Amino acid sequence: MATLVDERTFTPSADDVAMAKDSSRTITRILGKKSGGYRLLVTANDEAEEAIELPTSALRLLADILVQMAQGRAFTLIPVHAELTSQQAADVLNVSRPYLIGLLEEGKIPFHKVGTHRRIRFRDLMEYKQSTDKQRLDVLKQLTQEAEELDMGY
Repeated sequence: MATLVDERTFTPSADDVAMAKDSSRTITRILGKKSGGYRLLVTANDEAEEAIELPTSALRLLADILVQMAQGRAFTLIPVHAELTSQQAADVLNVSRPYLIGLLEEGKIPFHKVGTHRRIRFRDLMEYKQSTDKQRLDVLKQLTQEAEELDMGY
């Protein structure tokens, strides 16, 4: 059974990994055959089957989750509208909390306070992350181009 790390983070067990490998392959194959809504038949502990209707987007999300589980990776589900604590936001960016606080106070990431506690919208955090990732990629391309022009052997 998957381990619940916190309210939204799961680490798959060895049994989960094996089951997820088979399930993700099956769902991916099914998604490749047709588009539209899907009906899943679910049976729990030898009880009667129940049919569940799923939109394509939900089945694709389920396939993505199963792929992560099949690789033994922990994963987190965060709604786009969620508000994170400063520690949670720092963890998402893989930076220290003091560094994140500096970004917030400099106005680089929008936030608001609930009492004395800072809250950051997940959407705003992802916009900042995408922006910085793009800047890094642009600089890397520029450095690569300069290295090629200087015939540095890269």
